[in-house]
Amino acid sequence: MTDQLASVRYVVDDVPAAIAFYTTHLGFTVRMSAAPAFADVVRGPLRLLLSGPASSGARATPASLSAAGRNRIHLVVPDLDAEIRRLADAGVEFLGDVVAGPGGRQILLTDPAGNLVELFEAAAR
Repeated sequence: MTDQLASVRYVVDDVPAAIAFYTTHLGFTVRMSAAPAFADVVRGPLRLLLSGPASSGARATPASLSAAGRNRIHLVVPDLDAEIRRLADAGVEFLGDVVAGPGGRQILLTDPAGNLVELFEAAAR
């Protein structure tokens, strides 16, 4: 049900490329596609709204805020090293190295439009 999903909108420059990235590499499924303007993809309780240049969501964004920001979606994975290997084998590039802290380990990557995605593995309890 849509009311049980947390929705995030990412403005992208190429909706089909974003769909391919999120479904191929990060385990999302397509709920609805009106490409090239818009798509709605989900992974668990996360609904990611991919808004292309022709979409109302992108047109409502002020030009001064058109660049991808520092905000990111946070995807929990059970084995960060395995995910890094799998994605690297598929040609996905990462931003920096794995960062570890008391809560776990994480690494950043970007989607084709430059939006940040964080892969996170929680520390053993």
